[in-house]
Amino acid sequence: MDAPSPNTPSNYAAAEKIYPREVDGEYARLRRGAAWLLLGFFYLIPWLQWHDRQALLFDLPRRKFHILALTFWPQDFIYLSLLLIIAALTLFFFTALAGRLWCGYACPQTVWTEVFLALERFAEGSRQQRIKLDKAPWSASKLARKSWKQFLWIVFSLWTGFTFVGFFTPIRELSGEVLVNSLGPWESFWILFYGAATYGNAGYLREQVCKYFCPYARFQSAMFDSNTLIITYDTARGEPRGARKKGTDQRAAGLGDCVDCTLCVQVCPTGIDIRKGLQYECIACAACIDVCDGVMDKIGYPKRLIRYTTQNAMDGRPTRVLRPRVLVYGAILCLLSGGMAVSLALRKPLALDVLHDRNALYRLLDSGDAENVYLLKVMNKTESAQRFRVGAAGTGALQVDPETEFVQVPAGEVLSAPLRVRRKAGEVTGASDIRISITSVADARLTTTTRARFFSPDDSSSPDDSSSSDD
Repeated sequence: MDAPSPNTPSNYAAAEKIYPREVDGEYARLRRGAAWLLLGFFYLIPWLQWHDRQALLFDLPRRKFHILALTFWPQDFIYLSLLLIIAALTLFFFTALAGRLWCGYACPQTVWTEVFLALERFAEGSRQQRIKLDKAPWSASKLARKSWKQFLWIVFSLWTGFTFVGFFTPIRELSGEVLVNSLGPWESFWILFYGAATYGNAGYLREQVCKYFCPYARFQSAMFDSNTLIITYDTARGEPRGARKKGTDQRAAGLGDCVDCTLCVQVCPTGIDIRKGLQYECIACAACIDVCDGVMDKIGYPKRLIRYTTQNAMDGRPTRVLRPRVLVYGAILCLLSGGMAVSLALRKPLALDVLHDRNALYRLLDSGDAENVYLLKVMNKTESAQRFRVGAAGTGALQVDPETEFVQVPAGEVLSAPLRVRRKAGEVTGASDIRISITSVADARLTTTTRARFFSPDDSSSPDDSSSSDD
């Protein structure tokens, strides 16, 4: 196959850089407030202490996850699964109800991009100044301003990477290591990696992440319907668009309310024209609403030529907020959230599993007792070592062998220990249920019980019978 000629036109065009114009308004203030809240949470939470430890810490080497007063272990993985399911359902619920509010106000890509744009405006000036600077030939002034912007971006990115690692390594220890230049290889790698990801995504890729990388933009249409809140342009009111002088009777001139100033395009962070209708690139940030309202105010027209509304409202039909998909998402979300809350409230910092010895169901001692052997698995989820007393209760007089009556379990560890339980032979024949419990010697409230099976001789079984199995 012949190589294409250098003069052959390309079917692909390079993406043009978007220079979002700064805008002010009620929605812009909401976005800034949300950004401050979320960034404050991210950068400040790792520094908060809970008693003698970090309040929020995912300690991977020790396999402990601290969230305020709660400590989770690998055995609590079910809570992480529930949390992810709840997060996904929350996204579906709010998307069906109110569109892409997550993208416009809370998505990390949106929030960090706003910060990088603010730093860019600080270093290079307004939208027109940035466009002019990029088109100008290289000079000492241009190099200085570009270098200043890069310095701010890099410092902020490294700070972000450092804070991210601070959720997994105690941040006070991490800051000490940074000050004396003694960071370990993994901490160094993740600080640089996450910092580079922040720098690339929020500094350079920006809207391209929303357009091409984010799967949410692609499947959102499956959750939209004619009652979903979207940002839309009132075509009936705005068209035909065109420039006019202030005070012109637009109806007499055959014009709609849109003055074709293109400010709605200039402020859009993804560079779309909202007047062309709903597009998957729209992140519902409402910048176009704020700037259009400002124009309408200046020329004396009613606001909300561009507004949050639904397709039904635009078509003159009633909007139904409570509809089957919203009710289903809401009901499942409430059930899962309530179940998780109840489970956490009833969660005990102690777990016990009992396995019966498979080699022999029982053995007869010289004393005439029948003895069963078990394997205890004790999980101590507290922050201190615990000494537990093992007890057994059920039909007949059960006795725990003194040698296996006490177990010592370190903090956050799983201990496997043998347990021997005895009962007079003939007192109860065959298999029966018993309860095995462990209780902390230091704190009697720290206790748990589980069921097991005790086997005794009868006419149809013998110590060599291995056909039965433990529950």
